[in-house]
Amino acid sequence: MANRSYLYSADSVPNEAEIPKGIRCISEHNWDIPLAHKLMVGRGTTIVPSMIWNPPIGIAADYAEGAALLRDLLRAVGKGLEDEAEFAECVARTTAHLEKQQAKYFLLETGEIISMSGDDPAASVRRLASGDIPDAVAKAEAAIAGQNDDWLASVRADWQTHFASFYSEALYFSFPG
Repeated sequence: MANRSYLYSADSVPNEAEIPKGIRCISEHNWDIPLAHKLMVGRGTTIVPSMIWNPPIGIAADYAEGAALLRDLLRAVGKGLEDEAEFAECVARTTAHLEKQQAKYFLLETGEIISMSGDDPAASVRRLASGDIPDAVAKAEAAIAGQNDDWLASVRADWQTHFASFYSEALYFSFPG
């Protein structure tokens, strides 16, 4: 079984007492937290209790702004992949799913990925939220603005790793209702 990052949406964030109602499945990705997940939780990023595991290792962020950032980067990446039908299909499938599953917040579950390092899970999520995610957002913003061509070329060359996650209404961890 692969360790995965899980991305959901909901109209509220989890707290110590309960998880949100109406959780919608967005995406899961094997063995890593991909660039797409980092960008989607890159606006209004905050650490929240996990909906799956005990430590506070979930990440919540603004849905509309995170989705817009991802769409902007996909457009920039696509400018070098106009003849790549598989990329165009990936973008169409991703954007349609994001529109369908829209809510107020993205909720990223990191537990399976951060547990692979053996480090303290809460410290790992703090590093992710304060370092890795803002770094990915800054690089994406620069690339979108035409100021980070080398990074954009590297993302374009390996777009499947960054964007071709499993998007579905049912993930390995799904929530009733």
